Amino acid sequence: MDFLLALVLGSSLYLRVAAEFDGRWPRQIVSSIGLCRYGGRIDCYWAWSRRSWGQCQLASRNECKTHHGLRSHLCKESESVVLAVGFRKMLKHRFPVIVRDFMVATIHFLKSLNTCGADPAWVMVCGDSVGGGVATIVCQNLVDSSDLPRIRAQILIYAALQALDFRPPSYQQNKDVPLLRQNLAFCRWCGYLDISPSWKSTVLKRAHLPAKVWEKYRKWLGSENIPEKFKKRGYTPHEPLNETAYLETNVILDLTNSPLIADDEVVSQLPRSCIVSCEYDIFQDHSQLYKKRLEDLGVPVTWHHMEDGFHGMSVTLDLGCLYLPCSVRILNAAVHFIKEL
Repeated sequence: MDFLLALVLGSSLYLRVAAEFDGRWPRQIVSSIGLCRYGGRIDCYWAWSRRSWGQCQLASRNECKTHHGLRSHLCKESESVVLAVGFRKMLKHRFPVIVRDFMVATIHFLKSLNTCGADPAWVMVCGDSVGGGVATIVCQNLVDSSDLPRIRAQILIYAALQALDFRPPSYQQNKDVPLLRQNLAFCRWCGYLDISPSWKSTVLKRAHLPAKVWEKYRKWLGSENIPEKFKKRGYTPHEPLNETAYLETNVILDLTNSPLIADDEVVSQLPRSCIVSCEYDIFQDHSQLYKKRLEDLGVPVTWHHMEDGFHGMSVTLDLGCLYLPCSVRILNAAVHFIKEL
């Protein structure tokens, strides 16, 4: 079975390609995708077997400096073509630039499938961390796009899926775990959304949103939706609402920041999903909550939980002999999911 895997701006597109693939058209895809971008570097990996693979580049201002090991591993193990497109990074660029970049590149690519010789029935999206959140936003935004191929599946690796609550159990348990400490996540969140970091104590006390908002989304964000074995500590009480903080932070209610709170009508139309969570990750609860939402609405879910995993560990594949075995297990889970479809 042959696939095309295109990491579009940090998320990924998988497409089945012709068996007679000769290695020339990835360069054509790179050129085509480049027309809709903003000067980001594009890397293209392809493989005919696990022991034979290549890479071509279209270099420009930005660079895809991370995830080389991840892309090459997926390329070889799933015998796929991997297209990695650079995107405008936070904190230099603010909301909603990243989501717009993902959508522009993804839609452009989907409209170009015929020129790629790819099968429109075999399109999957994938992403890790913030890229995982954006991958599911792409899926949600495309559910009603009848003029585009339907996404076949999504793979979400320790994805960031909501920006409302910074005090769920996993945040409390893992706030000081590298590579993503709570303080770093909060600072990047503030920078991307152009919110003053001075609201940190207010946000951590959950005083930045009114009670009616918490009540509205409790059915999806409440701790009762998380299995007991993942709740080592309970919630802290909500503080009274800080009206000024709410006026500045209510952008977090935008679905492009919190796809976990999308309407049932949208979530129920999402494709089969593979979700990977890590024990030592502040975003662990995001995966648990989204898994439950999908399952409750009848969306097939394959879930893998890495007991020894932490956020960002897949990038250790770029460290040679210093890589962590769990990072390989994460990618092997993704490869197995692809091959089982």
